[in-house]
Amino acid sequence: MGVPCVRVPREAGEETRQRLAEANLVDDGYDITVIDGQLHVPVTDPTAVPSDLTVVESDPPVRESQTMPADGLDFEPSYERIGDVAIVDEDDDERARAIADAIMDSDLPVRAVLNRASKIKGEQRVRDWEVLAGEGTAVTHREYGCTFDLDLAEVYFSPRLATERHRVAEQVSEGEQAFDMFAGVGPFVIPFAKRGATCVGTDINETAIEYLRVNAEQNGVADRVTGICGDVREVASEYEDWADRVVMNLPHSADDFLDTAVRLAGDDCVVHFYDIQHEDDLFGPGERAIRAAAEGAYDVTVETRHTVRSYAPKEHNVVLDVRLTR
Repeated sequence: MGVPCVRVPREAGEETRQRLAEANLVDDGYDITVIDGQLHVPVTDPTAVPSDLTVVESDPPVRESQTMPADGLDFEPSYERIGDVAIVDEDDDERARAIADAIMDSDLPVRAVLNRASKIKGEQRVRDWEVLAGEGTAVTHREYGCTFDLDLAEVYFSPRLATERHRVAEQVSEGEQAFDMFAGVGPFVIPFAKRGATCVGTDINETAIEYLRVNAEQNGVADRVTGICGDVREVASEYEDWADRVVMNLPHSADDFLDTAVRLAGDDCVVHFYDIQHEDDLFGPGERAIRAAAEGAYDVTVETRHTVRSYAPKEHNVVLDVRLTR
């Protein structure tokens, strides 16, 4: 009898493994293997695997003894990984350092452990970090065939949005013109450009734009990516009626920028509008705001209403994919 495994392309392997690990679904008793170019990740409960992932039966080898962080503790620690850095979120200093020591003593390929030392703050959406082990806050993150250099202390970045970014990128066609209004280090525009789109990304964080340009170069798409440091409302006049696709990933205040998104939109444009809303009305406020900003100039069609992830008790991070047709 086979072992249930999630089958994914190799380039999506680490992001998928992290996603399954967060749900405590990875079966550590077996090795992750490659079969016919596809990665097979053993899982403990195939019925709990998210519906967008494919579950198959496979025959992975039984894992040889491997030291994991939990082996050095009397509890199962919670952590996530970005590249070769592990991140914890602990208020208790003693517990945080115990977890860091266990991670560094384990067989995980980790060079540093960081603890979140503040909430995301300021217009540039960065946070403070405590380095518990190793050195530095700079990382190299890989997802879906793209590589991103970044410094966690200087820019905003969430590896948990990898699946959502990939969902949007798969909609992009060669020859499109795409505008990311809050681009960060380029996790939307670079995969868009790899699919043949011409992309513009703006951000008020100068360091993020510097990384975006570096990342465009190392991913081989610098000729199709323009990074601009500045407030998108002041940049928009140069790109009026230009965009076939607009990304608005600033969920707490994207509605303040809808007039600008409408200025950027061409005759037929898809807007990806991210929002944080209460479960009682997840999509209504965003849809009403978009219609108020665009109707009159455009026909407005909501093509997708999608919950990205839980944000807080009874609140969710959601996205509306909205087509504007002049």
